[in-house]
Amino acid sequence: MSAAVRSFVVTRPEATKGLTAIPLRTPLVAPGDDLQAVVATAVRGIARPGDVIAVSESAVAIAQGELLGAEYVRPSVLAFAIARRADPMATISQPESVQLVIDRVGWWRVAWATLAGAADRLVGRRGTFYEMLGEAVAAVDGYTGTMPPYERAIVLAPRDPSDFAESVRLRTGIGCAVVDANDLGKAKVLGRSGGVCDATVEAALLDNPHGNSDEQTPVVVLKWRGNGRNPLLSEDRA
Repeated sequence: MSAAVRSFVVTRPEATKGLTAIPLRTPLVAPGDDLQAVVATAVRGIARPGDVIAVSESAVAIAQGELLGAEYVRPSVLAFAIARRADPMATISQPESVQLVIDRVGWWRVAWATLAGAADRLVGRRGTFYEMLGEAVAAVDGYTGTMPPYERAIVLAPRDPSDFAESVRLRTGIGCAVVDANDLGKAKVLGRSGGVCDATVEAALLDNPHGNSDEQTPVVVLKWRGNGRNPLLSEDRA
C-alpha cells in the first residue's frame, strides 16, 4: 500500500470490531466525469474481494450533473421564514435549499409540515418536519462547507444510486455502496450492489472518513480484518 494512503481502525461502538476504513483521494469530480473509472483507478491495488467501496453520494450526484448554483434560486418569503428558524447546521437553514423543497412538493405541504413541527415542539417532540417531507428534504444537500468550486452549489440526490453501485461492482469485482455521511454522526446507504450489508457500512462510516470539507476523498474502502463471517457482506449474496 502506498505511504500516501492512510487507514483508520473503526472504533465506533455501533460498528463491528475488526473494520478498517481507507479514504482515497481522487481528482476533483466534475459534471460529466466517468466516475466509475475514477473509482476503479482509486481502488486499484487496495480493494480486494470481500471489501466494500463506499462512494460519497455528493460525488455521484456531481458527476451526474445533479447540482445547481444557489444564485440561480430565488427564495420565497416562506423559504426565508423557515430558514431563519432552522438549526444553523441544517440544510434548511439555507433559504435556497428550502425553496428547492418547496418547488418539489408544493408550498402548502411545506407550510403544513412547518406548522405541525412547531406544534409538536411545544410538547417536546422534534423531527416532525423531516418525517412529513421525507425524501424531499433528504434529496437536497446544502452548500455550506462544500469545497471549491462547489461552495455555492446545491447538490441534489444522485440518480439511481443502486445502479451506479452495481456498475462499480461489475467494473472492479468489489461490492459498492453509495453513502450519504456527514460530520454529525449520521450515515445512510442510498444504494448498493448485491451482497453488501447496509447496516455494517452505515455503522463503519458514522465518523465520516470521507470528510466534509476539502479532503477530496469521496471514495472509502472498508475492510474486514476480524475472524468469522465478513460482516460487510449480507446473508443474501445475490
